[in-house]
Parts: sequence; structure tokens; C-alpha cells
Amino acid sequence: MHKYKIAIVIPAFNEGTTISNVVQSVKEYGVVIVVNDASNDNTKQEALAAGAILVNHDENKGYDGALNSGFVKAVELNCDVIITFDGDGQHNPKFINDYIVLLEQGFFVIIGIRNKLQRVSEYIFSWVAVRKWGIKDPMCGMKAFHVDVFNQLGVFDSYQSIGTELVIFAANQNIKIAQQHVMVNLRKDKSRFGNRIFSNIIILRSLWLAYKKYGHNIL
Repeated sequence: MHKYKIAIVIPAFNEGTTISNVVQSVKEYGVVIVVNDASNDNTKQEALAAGAILVNHDENKGYDGALNSGFVKAVELNCDVIITFDGDGQHNPKFINDYIVLLEQGFFVIIGIRNKLQRVSEYIFSWVAVRKWGIKDPMCGMKAFHVDVFNQLGVFDSYQSIGTELVIFAANQNIKIAQQHVMVNLRKDKSRFGNRIFSNIIILRSLWLAYKKYGHNIL
């Protein structure tokens, strides 16, 4: 029995073909919160049928907006730890236990290190992040946070950081961080992140905003 009450927060936009299996694969680890980000398929119905707690958006708020809502719900449910997990089937749930072990060892943030990055801009972001903040793969979608870290910043994201702001904030605050290698699967359908050119632009924008907000605090 783990000492923490754990929430698994899954942002989902049109993940009807995968969300049921994903929810069922992580239920043993904690409360599963699916944030249906205004999907126009059966994501909502599949998530509920699989046993998830649903947070429903009437308008699409994007990846960071969905996670913001999921974190707020986890706090409402008095969860101690929040683990972010993708709804497309790319993440392997077996690594959740590794994250929990690290949390119980006293780390407050766990960041996954993927076996392969998908875009040139991700390599650039990682190159900067490891030198400025000591974070090898800030864009890995599988992360874990003690709720106190979220409460300290007061928000998961404030500038469309693509899931990176809270870990960069934690590094700036010298919060104890662990980094865990994880294997990810290739998604079988089209990425929800947009085409290659657009996705690279928004990733580099996120890096620039992170550097502006947090880069000057690093010696």
C-alpha cells in the first residue's frame, strides 16, 4: 500500500480509440482523472465507461489547459501526488510504480526521459533545458508531482509551456527532482499536436518564454 493518495491525470482530445485501455491500465495506481478537452468523438463516453472521473471542457483549451483543470480536480479530491499520463497509448503504465518509489524516497518531482524524441525542436529544448535547469527531457508527458509543488506555483501552466513550466519552476526552487528513463510507444494515428512545422514553432516559442521567465535565475 502506497502512503500517497495518487491521481493519474490524462488530458484527452479525440482519444476515443485508446482512452478506455489507457484508463484501465492505470486504475490500480490511483484515482484516474480524464480531462475531455471538447472532443468530438466518443472520448467522454469511453472514459466514463472505463471508470475514470471526468472533467469535461465545452471548449478546447489545449494540452496545458486540460492539465490545469486536471490538477485542480486532483486537489479537490485531496490527492497527495499527481501523475500526468497521455491518453494515446504511448506511455507504459509499468513505469508508474518506479515513479511512486522515487516519490516515497523523498523526491517531489519525477520527470520521464524518453528513449526517443520526436521533433528537432524537442532536441533543441532538451539541449537548453539540461544546461540551464538540469532537465534532460522536459517535454516528456509522463511526470509526477507532489501536490505541494503545484500549490507553491499555484498553476500547472501560465504561458502554454507544453507541460514544462512546473518542472522548470521546481528546478529554479531547488526542489528535489528525479529523472527516470521510460520507454514510449509510437502512436498509431495522427498526432494531436499538429503538423511538423507548426509543432516545432510552438515548442520553440515555449522554450523562449521559459527562458525569459526562468532562465535568468540560473547561475
